[in-house]
Amino acid sequence: MQSIKKNFFEFFELSESYDLDIEELSERYHELQKEFHPDKNFSETEAEKMRSVQLASFANEAYETLRSPLKRAAYILTIRGYDAELVDQSDLGMDLLIEQMRLRETLEELPKDESAFPDLEKLKKEVKEKLRTKQSNFALDAREENFVNAKKTFHELQFLYKLMLEIEENEELRLDY
Repeated sequence: MQSIKKNFFEFFELSESYDLDIEELSERYHELQKEFHPDKNFSETEAEKMRSVQLASFANEAYETLRSPLKRAAYILTIRGYDAELVDQSDLGMDLLIEQMRLRETLEELPKDESAFPDLEKLKKEVKEKLRTKQSNFALDAREENFVNAKKTFHELQFLYKLMLEIEENEELRLDY
């Protein structure tokens, strides 16, 4: 039986990289779930059953972390010794703060009815493009082991993901979901 390793990438036998093949991750996750499923291990001892449950739980946590671009970025920073949640003023440049204010104001100033959909879609497209760019920047910084810069990019990613959620919530409100 496979032992639990501290590193999620090692657990799935994947290279430690932000540029992860999500399909490969998913395939390995499903293989491990089959291996550790309680029905497969019904004839084992209680200790072995418990170990299977622990491994399945660890696989779930690792999978949820690695399949999310934002969680994966935070995890990479963490295993490299950086506290992703600790935000220093040097992590937030003036350009980032100004951009945050501009994008938030754009969202807040939109009409509260369906007439805002074209502008919401335009804003969503802009934020998606910024996300792609920041994810590429994070991947490059991680490959080059420039984790100080990667951490700054991570905080930019956090903002953009939060803004994307707010845009989607605004769409749903206008659709009366």
